[in-house]
Amino acid sequence: MNYRKLLRTRDSDLKKVFPDYLRSELRYLKRNIPAKKINILSWDIETSQMETKVWQLKKNDYIEPTRITKDWNIICWSAKALNGKMYNDTLTPSEAKKGDDERVVRSLWKLLNSQDYIVAHNGDRFDIKKANARFLKYGLPLPDYFKTVDTLKISRKYFNLSSNKLDYVCKFVGLEGKFSTGGIALWDACEKGDKKALKKMSRYCDVDVKILEKLFIRLMPYIKNFPII
Repeated sequence: MNYRKLLRTRDSDLKKVFPDYLRSELRYLKRNIPAKKINILSWDIETSQMETKVWQLKKNDYIEPTRITKDWNIICWSAKALNGKMYNDTLTPSEAKKGDDERVVRSLWKLLNSQDYIVAHNGDRFDIKKANARFLKYGLPLPDYFKTVDTLKISRKYFNLSSNKLDYVCKFVGLEGKFSTGGIALWDACEKGDKKALKKMSRYCDVDVKILEKLFIRLMPYIKNFPII
């Protein structure tokens, strides 16, 4: 059992886990050593499209991996410490043209690896797995995630909303919605290395993270077993 888990163990449960001769020492540690501040980070990534060669436009037509001419990559990421500092990183125009996201991926890994909780909307299914794929590409180990919080799962589990998309849920509870990108043309421009487009994409990602944090705070009372901050 690590120290952080020990701090959340009730005194009455210590006897179930530890022998008699350790219990008094463990109670002393719990009561006299201050708990480590819990790091909670809201985050989001934006990824590029894949480019492929196909024979025809046909719905649900399977495309062989060999037909991928340019794979997807991370364009930018944004993150915010709970009620604290904002972090972000974006491809340079040159990196965007090449699809070279190694620098951005490594900066993301460094930040995630220092967190206790990471919060994302649809993060368990999308953001984490997409980020992990790029970590694998560059030979990085998986970050030491302590726990993930997926606000999409919380929304689906506890409420029957008309939509569980981030923009809708935020507006439903009276928060601001997402920043408008203007459509898929923004992604096309980013992939061509357009400096203004990359800056706009970064802003779009920043806003997502800011409204995500506000939504997370609203949903926190519904998250069972979440530690007191």
